[in-house]
Amino acid sequence: MRTLEMVLLNAAPAQQQNQWSSIIMLLMIVVVFYFFMIRPQQKKQKEQKLFRDSLKKGDKIITAGGIYGKVAEVGNYYVVIETEGNVRLKVDKSAIHKDPSEISTDNK
Repeated sequence: MRTLEMVLLNAAPAQQQNQWSSIIMLLMIVVVFYFFMIRPQQKKQKEQKLFRDSLKKGDKIITAGGIYGKVAEVGNYYVVIETEGNVRLKVDKSAIHKDPSEISTDNK
């Protein structure tokens, strides 16, 4: 009986260490998720907002639906774009992205 008590008493601190190591591992996973998933997404959203706020007439853009055009007019929450054939479309600013051909020329 005495040996059983000693074994149980010695096993208790090992469980406590195991709990701390589990908590530390969980915190490390949260930090990794933040730096590899959440932070880059926030950075990308900030760049998109900056781009949308700095839109001006003549900028080449692409809509979320894949329509290419040039900015003809900029409002607070919308953009009027002009596509081929002088077609004008009113599009919400949140559906506007930078034209990929413009991105490659900015880096040169």
